[in-house]
Amino acid sequence: MPDNFIRSLFPFFSHLLWAGILISSISCNETKKAAPSDKGAIQKPNVLILLTDQWRAQATGYAGDPNAITPNLDVLASESLNFENAVSGTPVCTPFRASLLTGQRPLSNGVFMNDVQLDTNALTMAKIFNKNHYDTGYIGKWHLDGHGRLQNVPPGARRQGFDFWKANECTHDYNHSVYYDNLDPEQKIWEHYDTFDQTDAALNYIQTKNGDSSPFMMIVSYGTPHAPYHTAPEKYRKMFDPANIKLRENVPEEMQEKAKTDLAGYYAHIAAIDDMIGKITKKLKEEGQWENTLILFTSDHGDMLGSQGAYKKQQPYEESIRVPMLMKLPKDMNLAPAVKKTVINTEDILPTLLGLCDIDIPKSIEGMNFSSIIKNNEDDIDYAAEIRCIQPFGQWGRHRGGKEFRGLRTLRYTYARDLNGPWLLYDNQTDPFQQNNLIGQAEFSAIQERLDKTLTQRLNANNDAFLSGPEYIKKYGYHVDKNGMVPYTQ
Repeated sequence: MPDNFIRSLFPFFSHLLWAGILISSISCNETKKAAPSDKGAIQKPNVLILLTDQWRAQATGYAGDPNAITPNLDVLASESLNFENAVSGTPVCTPFRASLLTGQRPLSNGVFMNDVQLDTNALTMAKIFNKNHYDTGYIGKWHLDGHGRLQNVPPGARRQGFDFWKANECTHDYNHSVYYDNLDPEQKIWEHYDTFDQTDAALNYIQTKNGDSSPFMMIVSYGTPHAPYHTAPEKYRKMFDPANIKLRENVPEEMQEKAKTDLAGYYAHIAAIDDMIGKITKKLKEEGQWENTLILFTSDHGDMLGSQGAYKKQQPYEESIRVPMLMKLPKDMNLAPAVKKTVINTEDILPTLLGLCDIDIPKSIEGMNFSSIIKNNEDDIDYAAEIRCIQPFGQWGRHRGGKEFRGLRTLRYTYARDLNGPWLLYDNQTDPFQQNNLIGQAEFSAIQERLDKTLTQRLNANNDAFLSGPEYIKKYGYHVDKNGMVPYTQ
């Protein structure tokens, strides 16, 4: 057959090919949209994690804070499971994030202080969800790479399995905030207050998933309300007058003026996030994804903000370790909103999410899977969460009284020992502001002994020898400065 004749047929076959692709695409899209209603079809829920930075559990309207203006969160709480005793077991940024992604404790994943890199071979949340046919995305603060806070985390192993990416390693310059966009290695700046622009990125991502047969797992990681406290947009700052801020009872008199001023800015950041949560929930409803999306709202740790005469995190007090945790479940789970007493820890989040999504839990995961308790509408209130500081640094360095500790947060008590022995014991029921240390008091000796025995058993089970921080730094090969911090570059 002549070549010219064959070439003359190319346009005809080309039209057929494109018609086939178009028909196939339409067919596939119709199938994707119809999948949830197909008889017998099992659709995995979307998973949306709204992660904030340094938001203590006490600072919401639904928790009773008279200062907080959080109407959207309050509505979400009314539609969710509210884990009112959720804790951040290692209450500082990078360790929390590593435990969230791996379901492991810090001495297992090696991340027990800021600005170190999570092993790129770690089995992470994104890798597990990817394997189970989820699309995965990450927006906002990462703080798991350890190669400089403003440097690009390049595509590949260092993104720990996440596909979609609009993120940065770490910055708290919220009005000139660095990020990197997917495959583009060029440094970019969010145009506005980054909480707003990161939310818009999340809204766009959600819209692109409309009609997609693959569920998504996305983390939106806000840098606020972490300090600096006074950089929220003016609209929000005007909402809070320091003179009207009501302080917690454990803020000493000499710190009250500063605490009121900083709290006014802190609540301004919180009000801004709350508005963004309202936009996200509205978008999910508009896109028809609300009923099949599991939403987890939480924070990496709290902030002392003057309580106990201290600021920031790492410490074993309630304002540092307790975090908000709301879990809005998909409609088909048929579970009513409720307040849960269960003490849930950081490493428990991943196995619980996997259990709720009917995904097998890998053996590398160490946290507790509370999904059966949730599905059976139970409340396991006897579980004690471990709390720990493996190496004090930075804002709670040794020069500021920082020290290693291991402890337990139960439903009622907080107990901790340092390297010298028993250190703190609080009855959080009768002493919610932790102003009466019960260590060594005869009438509480049986409680102290029981908690200390439980802690010893837990440490032994976890192969935690409770060594000094420098010994772990040497073991993992980290290099620290005079303040015990891993040096980082901008």
